Amino acid sequence: MPELSPTWSLTSYFPAFDGPEYRKFLQQTTDDLNQAIADAQALAPLTANTILSWVAAFRTYEGIGARLGHLSSYLGCLGSADAANEAYQTADAELAGQWAQYSKLSTSLSAGFKAADDKTWTAFLQNEDLIDATFRVNRMRERAMFQMDLPAEALAADLGVDGIGAWGRLYDTVSGKMTFEMKWPDERTETTPMSQRRSLLTNRDRRVRETAFREGNKVWEAHEDIMGAALNAIAGTRHTLYGRRGQKHFLDAPFHDAAVSRHTVDAMFAAIDANIEVPRRLVKLNARLQGTTGIAWFDQDAPQLPDTLPELSWERAVEMCDQAFAGSYPKLRAYFQAMIEQRWVENERRPNKRAGAFATGSSIISEERIFMTFGGTMTDVTTLAHEVGHTWHSHLLNSLRPCAQNYPMTLAETASTFAESILADGLLANPDLTEDQRAFLLERSLAHAPAFLLDIPVRFKFESRFYEERQAGNVPVSRIKELMTATQREVFGDALLEDGVDPWFWASKLHFYITQLSFYNFPYTFGYLLSSALFQEFKREGESFLERYETFLGLTGRATCEEVVQQSLGRDIREEAFWAEAIQGLTPKIDAYAAAVEARLSS
Repeated sequence: MPELSPTWSLTSYFPAFDGPEYRKFLQQTTDDLNQAIADAQALAPLTANTILSWVAAFRTYEGIGARLGHLSSYLGCLGSADAANEAYQTADAELAGQWAQYSKLSTSLSAGFKAADDKTWTAFLQNEDLIDATFRVNRMRERAMFQMDLPAEALAADLGVDGIGAWGRLYDTVSGKMTFEMKWPDERTETTPMSQRRSLLTNRDRRVRETAFREGNKVWEAHEDIMGAALNAIAGTRHTLYGRRGQKHFLDAPFHDAAVSRHTVDAMFAAIDANIEVPRRLVKLNARLQGTTGIAWFDQDAPQLPDTLPELSWERAVEMCDQAFAGSYPKLRAYFQAMIEQRWVENERRPNKRAGAFATGSSIISEERIFMTFGGTMTDVTTLAHEVGHTWHSHLLNSLRPCAQNYPMTLAETASTFAESILADGLLANPDLTEDQRAFLLERSLAHAPAFLLDIPVRFKFESRFYEERQAGNVPVSRIKELMTATQREVFGDALLEDGVDPWFWASKLHFYITQLSFYNFPYTFGYLLSSALFQEFKREGESFLERYETFLGLTGRATCEEVVQQSLGRDIREEAFWAEAIQGLTPKIDAYAAAVEARLSS
């Protein structure tokens, strides 16, 4: 294996930030966007005689979107790798204004689509320049059915930058500057950035987790009025816009964005409620390992079995993914090797990097990138496999037109979780593993189940109840905390200790304050269970399944969730039985983990 680089190369995006190539691209995109907005507003209504003009306008819209996506990916990479660079921050803020302008272009086109009669619309869709774009333009037309007039939508876009968007940025600014006093078991005290709290909540020492949790919550409590104001303002703005747009329910918009029906999501959550003891059983096994009758909120992400693998080098992490992919999915392995060789992965540990990991890419250059910070743990190896799954998904769509490469969040997590499953399966197939190593890997391979089948349902149910009450007016912080703790107890049941709730989870969880998408929660559970169903089918069918799997991924930007699954797998995800089967499919691995737990407790 060639020498591996800890940093990525971004020169195929632009030779240098703010260099002549970058400035020319940015200026041309800005000019073209402004011209496209003017041209769209001047278009004659969509009729049989103007179809070609409207097709050309959509193609321009699509191309500008690809260029803005290229800039977003590039600046996101730069800003994540060097979070202290103010020039990157300024450029990213300016790009937010460009996206606001782009939304005006989208609104103009959507309004024109809405106004067309059905006969004209059918003829429009049949234009050969719209091959593979019909799903996207139909979705734009559907959205326009719940759209204010153009001046009102333009005003909403402009106000959104300093309105709802500003509340989200306020949350980012305030939370980004937070610190808490971390008191270590050896009596050391450190002033710790809040961004490091999540890592501390995965510490094996329960004393460390509890201290980070309680000390961190003191800070969240001190800022609860700010966070409560932000949460109320974001929800209140959405309710106002939904009312003006004629959307009857606050879930209509997020379900439309997710390309899924309420019937399907209801079926999924009904299956989880009916099979809730499956993930609760796993939580209770973890509680037994730590010597408690249930877990506290701060125990959720904690590994309960010792990591019996030696500290891993980056080279070893790459090798582990490579071998697992080679054993089950050679095409994925070849792509992964190409990513490593071309320096598409940023993994170095250094100051001023943002926390977390993500995958990104650009349809302009048909390339992908992975951002992460490698810490030498098995969790980091899993993160690498997860992000490779995302980039593989994007890679398979590179041959399609830009609008067909944009898939909803509900389908975004399937490929990533599928790649994780391949890694876990490959590692567990190693005959040289000790029993302790096998038990550890089983635990890690099941770590997502409580998160997606208990934690995420808590978020969805809490947010739904909060939005219901917010319709009647501002929801006091005291009531927000009541809603949160009651929902935690309801979903976790007796797997959660009586005093193990987190009243400030609504404040500490960034997802509630993302203003670009509402209800940034249920798609995670959707993607996890759908991926589990895919992997279970893969295990039954073998390598021949991979062709259908790639068909599934290739359709994700061209159909609804229901249509994608029906066309590629022949399954109906509107049925509760589909989701119940995916949940029950976890049972054999939980049984194996339970046996490992019993063996450890009896030894």
